[in-house]
Amino acid sequence: MTQDSYKQFCPVAMAAEILCTRWTVVLLREMLAGSTRFNEFRRGVTRMSPALLSQRLKELEQAGVISRVKADGLFEYHLTRAGRELRPLVEGFGKWGQRWIESKASLKNLDAQLLMWDMRRNLDPAPMPKGRKTIHIRIPDAPPGHRAWWLIVAPRIGVDLCSIDPGHDVDLYVTSNLRTMTAIWMGLETVRKAQGAGRIELVGDRQLAASMQTWMGLSPFAKERKLVA
Repeated sequence: MTQDSYKQFCPVAMAAEILCTRWTVVLLREMLAGSTRFNEFRRGVTRMSPALLSQRLKELEQAGVISRVKADGLFEYHLTRAGRELRPLVEGFGKWGQRWIESKASLKNLDAQLLMWDMRRNLDPAPMPKGRKTIHIRIPDAPPGHRAWWLIVAPRIGVDLCSIDPGHDVDLYVTSNLRTMTAIWMGLETVRKAQGAGRIELVGDRQLAASMQTWMGLSPFAKERKLVA
C-alpha cells in the first residue's frame, strides 16, 4: 500500500502500512460514524484534498477494508468485516486523545464546518419539544461562509444542516464564538457555564434553550475524563 514499506513480517508493521498513512484513521472515523458517500467524507475531512481522498479510498478498497457499491447512480463505500473490526481501534484513538491531549492543543484546531457536521449527526431530538424545530447557530468569528448555520429537526425528515437560510421560522438563536462551541461539543465546557460567563447567547424557545446540553449531541468521547490540563 505504501511506497516505503517497513519490510517486517510483524502483524503490527503490516497493519501500520495500511492504517498509518495520512488521513486514513480519520477517514475510517467518518465511515464508522455513518458516512458512505464521497461528498459526506468531504464534509467530515474538510482539509483533505479530493485527490488524496480518492487515493485513500482506493487503497482501503484494495486492502479489503472497504467495498465500493453503486446505489441510486452514485458510488457508496462500506466497511467490510475487516473494516468493521477496526472500530475498537479507532475509538481507542479517540479515547486516548480525549484523555491525554491537552485541551489548549485541541482547541487550536478549530473547524466550524466539521463542528456543525458532527453536531448534525449526533444531535438527539428526544429532549426537544414536539414538532419541527429550527435552530439558527451564529458563529461570528468563523471564516466567511461558515458563520451562519441552520439545524432543522423534523419528525419525518430527521436532522438536516443548512448553510443557507432555509426560510423556516427560527425557534432558537444560538450565538457563540467558535472556541466555546467546540469546547462544549468536546465536553470541556457546559452550555450553562458558557451562558453564565457570556460566551454563548440563547434567544428563543425557553424549553429548547434549557435542554440544549442534552439535545446538542456531544462528541462520542466527551464523557472521557481529561487526565491532563
